[in-house]
Amino acid sequence: MPTRAPRVSVALPEDELAWRFTRSGGPGGQHVNTSDTRVSLSLDLRATGALTDDQRARALDRLAGRLADGVLTVTVSDSRSQARNRDLARERLAALLADAAAPGPRSRRPTRPSRSARERRLTDKRRRSDVKRTRSRRFDD
Repeated sequence: MPTRAPRVSVALPEDELAWRFTRSGGPGGQHVNTSDTRVSLSLDLRATGALTDDQRARALDRLAGRLADGVLTVTVSDSRSQARNRDLARERLAALLADAAAPGPRSRRPTRPSRSARERRLTDKRRRSDVKRTRSRRFDD
């Protein structure tokens, strides 16, 4: 199992966040027609001070498919409450940035199998070969 790099902690500065509220689809009756409960939260990755230069480069590279002009946007409409959707959007954006900014796993140091491991492998191969060979023999009586 590969070891994961430690998770990066990202604090989102409030003054760099761009909020947008729109009407959310789905159930809700008359309430849904009057309330702007869908939340879109945007952060300009190229200009943010929340990440170091190395973290920013990793995040821009890993999130390239999700960015529009260097801006990362998360949209949430899970709840009927705008306040709950705001909290969810902030959590998702922070988690997304933390995963994208984290360093990659350590590179594998090449090793060789030990002598006993090679012998064990060859012994198992011989044993398996014998089993298959005895299965295919037909005795003519």
